[in-house]
Amino acid sequence: MGLDRINRVKEALGLHFDCPVITVAGTNGKGSTCAYLESIFLASGYRVGCHMSPHLLSFNERARVNGEEVNDDLLLEHFTAVEKARVSLANAPTLTYFEFTTLAIMHLFSEANLDAVVLEVGMGGRLDAVNIVDADCAIVTSIDIDHADFLGGTREAIGLEKAGIFRAGGIAVCGDPVPPQSLIDYAEKLGCDLWLQGRDYNFQGDKQQWGWAGRQKRFSGLGYPALRGANQILNASAVIAALMALHQRLPVSAQDIRNGFALVELPGRFQVLPGQPTVVLDVAHNPHAAATLGQGLEKMGYHPYTYAVFGAMADKDIVGVIKPLLKSVDFWFCADLPTARASSAQAISKKIEELGVAIKNGEDGGIECFPDPAAAYQKALSKAGEGDRIVIFGSFYTVAGVMAYRNNQAH
Repeated sequence: MGLDRINRVKEALGLHFDCPVITVAGTNGKGSTCAYLESIFLASGYRVGCHMSPHLLSFNERARVNGEEVNDDLLLEHFTAVEKARVSLANAPTLTYFEFTTLAIMHLFSEANLDAVVLEVGMGGRLDAVNIVDADCAIVTSIDIDHADFLGGTREAIGLEKAGIFRAGGIAVCGDPVPPQSLIDYAEKLGCDLWLQGRDYNFQGDKQQWGWAGRQKRFSGLGYPALRGANQILNASAVIAALMALHQRLPVSAQDIRNGFALVELPGRFQVLPGQPTVVLDVAHNPHAAATLGQGLEKMGYHPYTYAVFGAMADKDIVGVIKPLLKSVDFWFCADLPTARASSAQAISKKIEELGVAIKNGEDGGIECFPDPAAAYQKALSKAGEGDRIVIFGSFYTVAGVMAYRNNQAH
């Protein structure tokens, strides 16, 4: 971990941006936040580049210009530019997959004549590859325990790592309702223009609509964003705060904000597919995200049975992810995933059993294991009645496995 290697290649590339850069870090909500920013800038008529990770089905999802995924040929040009810069250096440094591809996508954006660039942090903040660029506006969404081996085991330690994307005198927004003191202290030390939820801005809503109030500006009668889920208003509120702080450089109107929220799309974030049985896709893979998914499922109304297709990485707090969903799920279909980092379906089923769910005996038990998410999903489909619900969650690999299977069936 460290930015020395990638910074050397960045210098050799001569990488710089002439437009405002917004960097987004956080335990959960990063992808949604980036998608909101992109959608609102597009509604405002700006040219925008958006880098997000990881991808679900194709690498090109990581690089979008004006809402469109960049094609292979253009990506390869910039991969070539990065490799050329890398090997030109004495003692040419090695780069990780994420460092190399992030650098290539940034290089592409820097030459695309953009009005705004949105960059999603991969992990943490301070030492993440994205942090080689000075953000004009840095957003930290939520702060919870994840990747503890790298980032620390407390919210204070993790908050400080994520605050590493803040820049002296720059705009800093924290959407977490209870921000760690470490983050606030660091922003104040840097002299950031810090926007905190509950202090510099707040929101309130009823069933129909919601409103936002900030330092000088308020918006009422906002429609709920097209992304569903219990925490989306927290994410959307932080986005408005960032847009208000950037208002001199990138003005957006109330109507642009409304349109951006209405038109936003992001697969795999409490994504409810049309048709019956109800199918929900969610990349919740840590306890905080799983608790949010659980709240969302509880609000959905009555379904006689809920089937969960679940797979996760071995280094995750798997018990912490399962617990918030025990009340909602009747049948657990555990899946092996196509990566060495994954926990086995058998190991996951053992953890679910230890939490008091019965292994399948005859027809009344609740846990089965499958070689991949597609097989688990097929079994769930064969069992579920029209009024039932299938929830596919956990690792990106779990959701991607089912999405790929559904796409193949559709063609």
